[in-house]
Amino acid sequence: MIQSRFEALGSYLPETRVSTQELISKMKFTPPFDLEAITGIRERRMRSPQEDSFTIALNATQDVLKRSRYAASELDLIISCSICRIKDQTDNYWEPSFALFLAEKLGAKKAIHFDVSNACAGMMTGVYIADRMIRSGLIKTALVFSGECITPITETAIQEIDNPLDPQFASLTVGDAGAAVILDQAEDDQDRIHAIEIMTCAEYSHLCIGKPSDQSGAPALYTNNREMHKEERIRLWPALQMDHLKARGADFESEHFDYVIHHQVGTRAIQNFSKYAESIFGTPMPEALSCVENFANTATTSHFLVLHEHLKQNKIPKGSKILFVPAASGLVTGFVSATISNLEA
Repeated sequence: MIQSRFEALGSYLPETRVSTQELISKMKFTPPFDLEAITGIRERRMRSPQEDSFTIALNATQDVLKRSRYAASELDLIISCSICRIKDQTDNYWEPSFALFLAEKLGAKKAIHFDVSNACAGMMTGVYIADRMIRSGLIKTALVFSGECITPITETAIQEIDNPLDPQFASLTVGDAGAAVILDQAEDDQDRIHAIEIMTCAEYSHLCIGKPSDQSGAPALYTNNREMHKEERIRLWPALQMDHLKARGADFESEHFDYVIHHQVGTRAIQNFSKYAESIFGTPMPEALSCVENFANTATTSHFLVLHEHLKQNKIPKGSKILFVPAASGLVTGFVSATISNLEA
C-alpha cells in the first residue's frame, strides 16, 4: 500500500515584532484584565507595508523548495490554504486562485493547482487531500502552503473594542506567518503519515465569524471565546480519535506518541486541550509543543510553524511520532499522526 510522508518543511516570519503590551497601549478602551497573562502571548510578528498574504506564502514556499529533493517543475499538486488571500496590497483574491499565482511564480508548470478554505484547519485540510491523492496513486508529489496576513483584524480591534466582553478580543491574539510542506511517497515506516481525519460540526459556525466590521467595514473577527472553548467542544477531538482507534482495535497509549501539537490559540487553552484528552483517553498526554508565546495564533500555519521552530532548535529527535490536533471555527477538529525522520529546518 502506498503511504505518504512530509518530505520537506519551510516557513517564513515577518521581521516586525509587536508585543501584547504595545497593542494594549494603542487601544482606546483599556481592558480590565491582563491579556498577556490569560493567553500567554508575549509578542507576535506583523507584516511590513510591503508584505501581504502572497509575498509571505511565496517566501515560505521558496524556503521549503530549498530543503526539498524536488524542483518546482516536479510537483504534481499545489494547494493554497490561506484564510486571507491579499495580493499586491489590495483586496482578497478569489479568482484566479492563489495556487495558480504561486505555481506560475515558481515555474510549476505541470502541477494541478487549487485553493481550499477551512478556517484555521486549512493546511491540515490541504494535507488531508494531498495524502489521499498520493495514497490513491494519482500523484507522487504535493506542495501544501499558506501565507497568513491576518493582523488587519488586530488593527480593527484596537480601534473598535469598547467593552470587556467585546467579541473582537480574539483578534488581539493573532500573528502573521507563512508555512509550506512538500509531501511525497513514504519509503519506510520511520518517516510517514499514519492517519488523518477531519470533522466539521457546522452547528457551532456562528461562534467565530470573519467579516467586514459592523462599525467601519474594515476586516474584523467576531468570536464567542467562552462558548468556543467550553469543555463539550474541546472533547470533540478526543472523542473522534477514540472512535478511530477503537475501529482499529487500538487505544491512545499503544500509539506511543512522543509529542502533540495543538492549534496555537493560547497557553491556557493548550493546557485544557491536553487535560480533557487525558481524562477521555485515560492515559497521560505526550509533551505539548508550542511557540504561541512568541508568535501568537498564526491561523492555518500554526502547527507547521511549531514543528519548524522545534526542529530548528534540535528539540525533536529523528523518528519522533507526532500528533497534530487542528481546531478551527466552523467548528473543525480532527487529528494527523506522523513519524518524522527526514525533516530539517
